[in-house]
Amino acid sequence: MTPSTSTFSARLDEAARLVEASLEALLADNLRHGEIARPARLMEAMRHAALGGGKRLRPFLTIEAARLFGVEGQGPLRAGSAVELLHCYSLVHDDLPSMDDDDLRRGRPTVHRAYDEATAILVGDALQTLAFEVLADPETDPDPAVRSDLVLGLARASGLGGMVGGQLLDLSAEGRYGAVTMSEAAVRQLQMMKTGAILTFAVEAGAILGKADAGARRSLMEYGRALGAAFQVADDILDREATPEALGKRTGKDQEKGKATLVDLLGLDGAKRESRQLVEKADAALEGFGDRAQTLREAVRFVVEREV
Repeated sequence: MTPSTSTFSARLDEAARLVEASLEALLADNLRHGEIARPARLMEAMRHAALGGGKRLRPFLTIEAARLFGVEGQGPLRAGSAVELLHCYSLVHDDLPSMDDDDLRRGRPTVHRAYDEATAILVGDALQTLAFEVLADPETDPDPAVRSDLVLGLARASGLGGMVGGQLLDLSAEGRYGAVTMSEAAVRQLQMMKTGAILTFAVEAGAILGKADAGARRSLMEYGRALGAAFQVADDILDREATPEALGKRTGKDQEKGKATLVDLLGLDGAKRESRQLVEKADAALEGFGDRAQTLREAVRFVVEREV
C-alpha cells in the first residue's frame, strides 16, 4: 500500500517538529551532569545554527529506518538529533571565510556573520561534541553495544574517511593546492564522502537501533548510499536552476570557483537521468522490506523532486 504525498509530508513535518523540540531541550541553558557552565553567547549562537530551519531529513531517515524494526520513541529521536547536530556543525564550518565564505544559510545570516568567526568555530566544535555526547548517553539506548556502534558509525561517517575528508577534496577541487582536473570518478568520490556519508549513516543508525541482521543492515546502507548520491545530484541541479531567494543561500558557487560537478560532466539532462536511476537503485535496495519501507521510498523521491 502506497502512502499519499500528503501522508509522507505529514510524517516528515511531524518528525521535524519532534526534532526541533529535542534540539531545543539539548540546547537549553540548564547544566548537565559534569558541566561547569554554559556560556550565554555560545548557547545563543548554537541555537542560531541549529534551530528554526531545515527539513530535518537526516533525523527523519533515522526515525523511519528504526521504525522498520519496530523501534520508536526517544531512542531514534535522540540518535537522529545527534546526526542533525553533527550536520549543523558541518554547515557552520562550511560557511566560514576559510571554506565557502557564505553570508546566508536557510535565509538567515551565517553564524560567523551574525556573531564572529571565532564564535562560529567554537559553535561547530560544541555542536560536534554534543552530537557524540547524545549518542553515548544511556538515554539514547540502554544497550552499551548499540551506543558504541552509533558513536563508531557517526565518527567514521563524519571524519577523515567521510565528511571531513570530503571537504578537503572539495577544497582541492577548487585548485587551492594546485591545478586539478576532476574526473567523473573523482567527483563521485568527493560527493560520496562530503555529503553521502552522513546521509548513509542516518539510515544505518536506524538499523543499529533496531539490531538489524547483517543482510538488512547492508540493504539499508545500499539505500542510504543511493539516496545520498541522489541528494547531491539534486543539490547540483538546484544550484543551477533555483534562485538564491528560493534556496535561502547563495547559488552558482561551484561555477564561480571553476569546480566540476556531475551537472558539468553529465549535463542537466544527464544529471536528471542519473537522479531517476538512483531512485530505482534505492527502491531495489528496499525490496526485501516490502510495504513497510514505503516511507523510505517516498523519501528518496522527495530528495530528487524538492525545490529547496
